[in-house]
Amino acid sequence: MTAPNFGMTFTRPDDEIHSSLGADFSQTLIIETSEDASAAEIPIDTPVRGSTSDTDFMDALGTGLLADAANGIHDQLNSLNSGADVTVLRVAEGVDAAATAAAIAAAVGGIQSIPSAVNVTPRIVVAGRTAWRQDLATPNPVVVALETELPKILAVAPVDVDDTSSANAIDARETMSSDRLMPVGVGARIFDGSNVVSRPMSPRVAGLMARVDNEVGGGQPFHPFANRFIYGLSGLTRNIPFSMLDGSVEGQQMLAGNVSIVATGEVGVDGAVADGGFKFIGTDNAQTSELWQQIHQVRGTDFITTQLIDITNNYLGRRIHVSTVEAWLHSIGAVLSDHKAAGNIIGHSPKESWFTAASNSPNNIRAGKLKIELGIEPVPAFKLAEHEIRRYRPAIESMVNEIVATLASN
Repeated sequence: MTAPNFGMTFTRPDDEIHSSLGADFSQTLIIETSEDASAAEIPIDTPVRGSTSDTDFMDALGTGLLADAANGIHDQLNSLNSGADVTVLRVAEGVDAAATAAAIAAAVGGIQSIPSAVNVTPRIVVAGRTAWRQDLATPNPVVVALETELPKILAVAPVDVDDTSSANAIDARETMSSDRLMPVGVGARIFDGSNVVSRPMSPRVAGLMARVDNEVGGGQPFHPFANRFIYGLSGLTRNIPFSMLDGSVEGQQMLAGNVSIVATGEVGVDGAVADGGFKFIGTDNAQTSELWQQIHQVRGTDFITTQLIDITNNYLGRRIHVSTVEAWLHSIGAVLSDHKAAGNIIGHSPKESWFTAASNSPNNIRAGKLKIELGIEPVPAFKLAEHEIRRYRPAIESMVNEIVATLASN
């Protein structure tokens, strides 16, 4: 473009500070079967996005486990006009449990193609049949697929494990090694018309995650969701003994093995989770290290990662110059400062420590490579309250002084 000899020009600098709102981490993907779903509206092996508050969409899911998962999620969203934005991927029912699990695992293997197909990236995945295992020495194929695929879309998955005993549930957890899987060791009992049937708990936990994100976290996934009610249940597939005060009971043993539970409320019982209803108890994933074991910390860090991706996209392709690098770092700093102010993180490393000469050699700069090193400390969940109660002698001394003062005044 030729500049005028007499007139004016307008330019826009490319070193401005950029902000990022982050992604919607309540987006949920359901992978299950439904033999009576609408073939036209919910075709097999085709992701379809809809709302759980849309009755036409829900009716099209049929009456199988795919519909139950969507209903289980919706039951948790009990605020006014609440509905979940979900993507469903219907797979064909196999000739037996092994074939069905293999089909769901294969669908999980193609999870990276779903964001482009429905224009949204799922961050919570509900994959069916994760409680099935060929034998106690073999991991579930769906779980194996999830361990590989979830990191590729920055998603997590509550997964059902064997709910027949705590030993089997913990044994199933021992086949996992992923900070993106949250084992759940009890199933749901729900009303199906006049009948009471057993169904997976994982969709209900997924709905709880979405509820807490939106009601407590302002749409962001930084808050833990333990010790909150699960709705829509008529009971549990197994009542697990649990007490807030006794670490030896079965429920506490399962939690120690990183298996989450749902506990029943009891009236007038010290240590019960509530006076009634059903509460979800769990904070941990199936990671083998304690560093990233609380799953809400993984989700919150994923959220920040999507913001860093968004911010950095605005600077890639531009010249490496002091002003550009400063704007990039200031943009990141503004986001992290907002999270600290909101209580989403405890804190972060000082901005001046992010970019160092040791990590950015002249050769790397010439090649167009920049490296920053960020330190972020997520907020932990409040898991244990330790109360120390002792005698307080000054109270007696104060009482004596009060008596003396009263007698003197009379």
